[in-house]
Amino acid sequence: MKKVTLLLPLILLITVCLFFLLFILFEKDPNNPPSVLLNKNLPLFSSVNLYNDKEYLASEDLKDKYTLINFFASWCAPCKAEHNLFFEIKKEIPDLFIFGISYKDKPSDSKKYLKQEGNPYSFVGVDQEGKIAFEFGVFGLPETYIINNKGKIIFKHAGALTKKIIDDEITKLF
Repeated sequence: MKKVTLLLPLILLITVCLFFLLFILFEKDPNNPPSVLLNKNLPLFSSVNLYNDKEYLASEDLKDKYTLINFFASWCAPCKAEHNLFFEIKKEIPDLFIFGISYKDKPSDSKKYLKQEGNPYSFVGVDQEGKIAFEFGVFGLPETYIINNKGKIIFKHAGALTKKIIDDEITKLF
């Protein structure tokens, strides 16, 4: 029994090392796991407008148009780092509908944040309970998705966008 107890940490260490070795060998990024929704239909959802609680946007409203969906929050530092890039995307791809979803944030804080930093979004939805994010499989902020005009998710990025990601990956989708 004592020998098993002594070997247990070694077995655990070997298992963890093998896991990371497999990620390295298969060039997987543990910070950016693949999305099971990629090339699948947009999940069904409905969101109230941050600025008008009588106005809603639902998944079916996004059909027939290319849409960028960005989950953000006023308390999210990486969200603040990528925020100005959405103005550039809007300028480079003017026909793109940019849908911001305020995730688990107080509406007053989101409004204050967007007033201070500017609002690059075509529509700002509210997801205080995280139900929409759950449908998308969001596990951290920010997360960005691009939906094509057939309602399929064609791009997903977990973490803050950079100019390089926009130039190398996003603009090539259009």
